[in-house]
Amino acid sequence: MAVQGNADAQCKLGHYFANGDCLDFSWERAVEWYKKAAEQGHAEAQEKLGDLYYVDGVPQNYEQAVEWYRKAAEQGSSCAQYMLGLCYQEGNGVPQSYAQAVKWYKKSAEQGDADAQEILGNLYYNGDGVPQNYEQAVEWYRKAAEQGSSCAQYMLGECYYEGEGVPQSYKQAIEWYRKSVEQGFSHAQFKIGECYYNGDGGVPQSYEQAVEWYRKAAEDEDSCAQYKLGECYYNGDGVPQSYEQAVEWYRKAAEDEDSCAQYKLGECYYNGDGVPQSYEQAVEWYRKAAEQGHLDAQNTLGYCFHDGEGVPQSYEKSVEWFRKSAEQGYPPAQYNLGCCYLYGKGVPKSVDRALYWIAKSAEQGYEQAVIALNEKKN
Repeated sequence: MAVQGNADAQCKLGHYFANGDCLDFSWERAVEWYKKAAEQGHAEAQEKLGDLYYVDGVPQNYEQAVEWYRKAAEQGSSCAQYMLGLCYQEGNGVPQSYAQAVKWYKKSAEQGDADAQEILGNLYYNGDGVPQNYEQAVEWYRKAAEQGSSCAQYMLGECYYEGEGVPQSYKQAIEWYRKSVEQGFSHAQFKIGECYYNGDGGVPQSYEQAVEWYRKAAEDEDSCAQYKLGECYYNGDGVPQSYEQAVEWYRKAAEDEDSCAQYKLGECYYNGDGVPQSYEQAVEWYRKAAEQGHLDAQNTLGYCFHDGEGVPQSYEKSVEWFRKSAEQGYPPAQYNLGCCYLYGKGVPKSVDRALYWIAKSAEQGYEQAVIALNEKKN
């Protein structure tokens, strides 16, 4: 029938070659038969051709993928509409356009495509391509969540946790986190751990339960959970205190670019907690965190340059790192930068600039800055 021009049979033959079912696997033959069906207007074959050009099977060609997705999308294929939305969102094969992305995602979502519903929720949640609207985000997340999307279930939990687009409810948050966990979404395990750690959501505060959930997520390579599990071992919350175990979990998260874990690993090396004391290793990890914008790491790196610990002593470098942190509003760094101006370390001496930064720190209640200002007044 395929040879006689039957489009359904041609598409099915394409499936056989693409999947190696009944016939020897061959991308070339799959494309050949999909194309025959697609050129007759067969929407499923058009969508499959789009997939082959977008992902695999033939040399990647986003323009060709878009051409076939559009043909299928205009015939109402929800999967093709979703993929065409993705092409517009990412700028693959077409000029990047959130407006066009939203248009095609909505067409797909209104046909019940859970992936499109979830991504529409994300766009409304973040205000990408549409005005930020938590209520609309919740509406689309709920549609996808009720179809079993683990990511949408997690995000719906987040909305309830924060009271975004819905009345705040820890109980509802945990219900949706649990649904997400049941589908294997590891970060939801981390959030349940947070609820137990803080005693949120109608669950009794329990470090032991928190550790149990953090561990589940951490073993699934969730870097936030790895960091928090490190914190529990460092402080002895819910587990016997162990710097060595803390370092092990900090390192896993730090190697996955978690800036908080990088900073804490730096602290462990600085103090010799669970590892041999090493200012050089401390600076290496402080710098990784600082370059990601971690305010405490930037300030601490300033101290290291100021005192020459793990790096050649340099007041100029010290000021550079204090300033990065201070300009983002971190009170200790604002105070330290003020002191640099006060004593002319790394910058020209300036009492006015010193008082400016110390006052900024004091306004946020930083005790050393408050004391310094009071001394100046007296």
